Amino acid sequence: MTVTAYAAASPTAEILPTTIERRDVGPADVLIEIRYAGICHSDIHTIRGDWGPQAYPLTVGHEIAGVVSAVGSDVTMWAVGDRVGVGCMVNSCRECENCRAGLEQYCWNGNIQTYGGVDRDGTVTQGGYSTHIVVDQDFVLRIPEALDLAVVAPLLCAGITTYSPLQHWRAGEGRQVAVVGMGGLGHLGVKIAAALGAEVTVLSQTLSKEADGRAFGTAHYYATSDPATFEKLQNGFDLILNTVSAEIDLKAYLKLLRLDGVMVNVGAPAEPLPIQVFTLFGNRRSFAGSSIGGIRETQEMLDFCADKGIVPETELIAADQINEAWARVLASDVRYRFVIDVATMTAPAQSA
Repeated sequence: MTVTAYAAASPTAEILPTTIERRDVGPADVLIEIRYAGICHSDIHTIRGDWGPQAYPLTVGHEIAGVVSAVGSDVTMWAVGDRVGVGCMVNSCRECENCRAGLEQYCWNGNIQTYGGVDRDGTVTQGGYSTHIVVDQDFVLRIPEALDLAVVAPLLCAGITTYSPLQHWRAGEGRQVAVVGMGGLGHLGVKIAAALGAEVTVLSQTLSKEADGRAFGTAHYYATSDPATFEKLQNGFDLILNTVSAEIDLKAYLKLLRLDGVMVNVGAPAEPLPIQVFTLFGNRRSFAGSSIGGIRETQEMLDFCADKGIVPETELIAADQINEAWARVLASDVRYRFVIDVATMTAPAQSA
């Protein structure tokens, strides 16, 4: 089927209206009418080729909230009218050890990304900056009624990206957790870590967002531009969640970990991060990375956020504001995530 979408024709092109083809609804498929799509920094990195070459034109977007409009003959999990979401992946091999453990994000054969991946029919997957998407029923998520459809989309990437490592490394009562960066990822990291019961500290370049951080649940807020911060906080944290996608002084941050502390990177800078192994020897520190979560954990995260009243801080935009929004993301001029109102998408005068 042909649907309206917004896509980039090259790494340097603007995001413009076009049409894309969606596969027919198969026996195990769900057709989703997309109502809202979040803008993630990953969308920009992918289109710009920061993480490798892409097949263009490409429609991005992996924070998708909508309503089921049709289901395949074998679908038992979903019905027309259900409020649903789609995150960063739409399939996996389902046979490897990780998939069988419900960790499809770490599929040994590579999960199929929501955009820019190779789908089961050999086509390139196209993302959520579009009016409809067809997804296998096993990779669809239920959006609880308590979560407003207009703001929930960023939980499907930013939410699970922070929730998964916070859960894995036990960010709870009695734990000291630092969140590096107070952007789209960081503000949700603060909310979730605080809701889990941890004592949260924000490490941000400046104190300009301190009032927000306090409102989101952080107990402490420090400016990393002040060298005294790193002296004062040495040996202070059980877990550091680094959400920034830029080079930082890893040695300085790792020294903030107490015995057996862990620093987890969820931001994804385009350039390699240098690390001095001797820094890890002190306090038996660990440096780790974490991806998104599996489908089961992502549903757990949505239910947790519904129970705790956690939603992203968002700015709703029309589709014709996408390019402006991208420029603002790159300038760190958003508090804290953009969400596209898909109802504002208009078909192009002619297909690109």
